[in-house]
Amino acid sequence: MDELLVYRDLLGARSEGFVATQYAGFTRLKPFFVGTRGELPGDGMLIADGPLGRFRARQLGLAGAALTAWMEAHRPRAIHAQFGLGGALALPFAQRFDLPLFVTFHGGDATKETHYRKRWPVPTIYQRRMDAMVERARLIFCVSDYLRDVLLERGFPGAKLLTHYLGITLPKKPLLRPYPLRSPNVLLVARLVEKKGVDVAIDAMAKLKSEAPELVLGIVGDGPLRAQLEQRVRETGAHVHFFGWHTPDEVHARMREAAMLLIPSRTAGSGDAEGLGLVTLEAQSVGCPVIGSRHGGIPEAVLHERTGLLFPEGDPDALAAAVLRVRREAGLAERLRVAAFERLLEDFDAAKQSAWLERILISMTGGEA
Repeated sequence: MDELLVYRDLLGARSEGFVATQYAGFTRLKPFFVGTRGELPGDGMLIADGPLGRFRARQLGLAGAALTAWMEAHRPRAIHAQFGLGGALALPFAQRFDLPLFVTFHGGDATKETHYRKRWPVPTIYQRRMDAMVERARLIFCVSDYLRDVLLERGFPGAKLLTHYLGITLPKKPLLRPYPLRSPNVLLVARLVEKKGVDVAIDAMAKLKSEAPELVLGIVGDGPLRAQLEQRVRETGAHVHFFGWHTPDEVHARMREAAMLLIPSRTAGSGDAEGLGLVTLEAQSVGCPVIGSRHGGIPEAVLHERTGLLFPEGDPDALAAAVLRVRREAGLAERLRVAAFERLLEDFDAAKQSAWLERILISMTGGEA
């Protein structure tokens, strides 16, 4: 079986299970994970030892003895780098070992202005290597059409850009539990940063205090804005509870009991935006209706009035109105969640998406593995 070198600088981040999932359906290529820090999600190696090792690998592009020996012994078919920066960091390895390079962009790596605004006097690694990375890459995968459009606007060649939706693991036998109309729980799962628009959800809940006092928003996740958001709850009197970080199984359990999931993301001041929003797919997979903002790639995961509801980015009044619709409009939640699950099976099944990725990688590197 041929091997595929997968580069992600920080491996095994708890919010990035999607990285390993991209290869779950591979049968002809064996992924070998490489990075400078973190925890390996499968076969692979860390190629840096301490700050000096990271400097050599990242700034100088030096592979080191262990990776060089592995490359020479295994001769991988290609390198697939995760995130734009990962592509820049993997570029010297692709050049040195004469390997085809593929890169997947996920969100902020395409949208953040700080990545593309030249730093003076010393540009970032990404800025120094971006042009060469784009030239070297056989294909640049984008997790949504939205991200593809962003990269086109930044001057990336359209012929090299290809949308590849990430998938999630779905049950072999589709089964939706009965919709829990008894539950007044509204759920939000997100890192507590500006892009996630958690303040918009809090303001929407404040507006619902009098009209729907039974509703409670549970926020799963943590982050630098937690204290600020907790203060906003105290000031508005919104019915909100912060649960902190959860394991994936704990998140799914809350989704199964929730009346709906809110995804109020918006563009951050830095330009950071959602590539797609995998939490949307996770909620849909357990039958939880979704209300999302018209932002980034979310409208590709939530089809308005068909698989969920959308509201204008940053509009708490519109979000509050959508929450009341899902809560009170007879048959709406059931219709949306059933259609959403059917679409997951068609477009967001991890096994299908992974197999598609493997076929593309093989076809672009000389055919059958």
